[in-house]
Amino acid sequence: MFKRRSFWITLAVLLLAAGVAGAMLKKQNPNKAATIQNAAQPPAVMEFLPTDLMQVKANDLRQLMPLSGSLRAVNQASVKAKVAGEVREVLVREGEAVKAGQVLIKMDTSDYQARVEQAKGALLAARGQLDIATKTRDNNKALLDKGFISKTAFDNAESQYGIAQANVESARAALDVAQKALADTVIRAPISGLVSMRMVQPGEKVSADNRLLDVVDLGQMELEAAVPAVDIGHVSLGQEVQVKVEGQPKLQTGKVVRINPATQAGSRSIMAYIQIENPQGALRVGMFAEAQLTTAKKSGVLTVPQAAVQGETDRHFVYAIENGTLVRKPVKIGLHGDDGEGSAVEIIQGLDSGAQIVKANLGALRVGTPVKIVQTGGASASAQ
Repeated sequence: MFKRRSFWITLAVLLLAAGVAGAMLKKQNPNKAATIQNAAQPPAVMEFLPTDLMQVKANDLRQLMPLSGSLRAVNQASVKAKVAGEVREVLVREGEAVKAGQVLIKMDTSDYQARVEQAKGALLAARGQLDIATKTRDNNKALLDKGFISKTAFDNAESQYGIAQANVESARAALDVAQKALADTVIRAPISGLVSMRMVQPGEKVSADNRLLDVVDLGQMELEAAVPAVDIGHVSLGQEVQVKVEGQPKLQTGKVVRINPATQAGSRSIMAYIQIENPQGALRVGMFAEAQLTTAKKSGVLTVPQAAVQGETDRHFVYAIENGTLVRKPVKIGLHGDDGEGSAVEIIQGLDSGAQIVKANLGALRVGTPVKIVQTGGASASAQ
């Protein structure tokens, strides 16, 4: 009997608790529904930072092809030994400026001086023989005219004279060779520039054609860049190129001056050579550079950032602000490229100069919403 009464009491308490909970839920449901309804409603005003917006204006638009490579000097020379011998003096070191014709290296001259003296002696002896042959020929000519000797005897004297004359010419040429070899022991700079490498020290013995020094002229530099074969049709002589060299804050302007007629083995790319003026000598041989070759250019056209344009092929649009309200403006686009501030697109139709647009892709925005610009200080102003 006691257990049955406890059961009914417990059941009654549970039913009462359930009723109270149901009443509380019914009381809260209207507030929750209102909250959901309020959340579903669009905001009354859409806020933008000043950096989210921009005004459309005319710019120069370039279609660019990225390239990269290393710099080298247009004029450079390897100084080599012209004769074999011992190096006596090396008058310059790496980094020193030299002028064309300046003495760079002196070699031992004793052997070559002896050859010159020997050649001079041989020339003197040949001239002596020529003098004797000349007198003999002249005498025989007089005797032949008087009939004292035969024509054969005179011809023999004439022949000896010719041989002596040839010996003189040969000795003179040998002297010239010896004197040139002596002069070649003094090595001079072939061009003006800077010594970039020195491969020899005093006391070393070198053979002819040994590489001794490298001299580079930094006045004009050249970027050697590999162009994929499929893109070489867009490259032509005289094209403008913007070059960013490592370690240099400023962009350098160059132009295409040469295009290799053959592809490179392995990569199948074609080398293009871009000349860059370097009057201050700030650029150095071997520096890495990234270049943007201008394949097409339009001046004074309306441009917007690439990210501002949304939509599909032939159905593009941008978000603009007109009379303080967000609107969607269909646009017709043209050339893709760079306007000096980044990737940009030419606007052929749909926007006027001075139009205010959303310059980044912020996703789908609700058209018709009033717009406010939130200043960096926290204040906001209605969009003009």
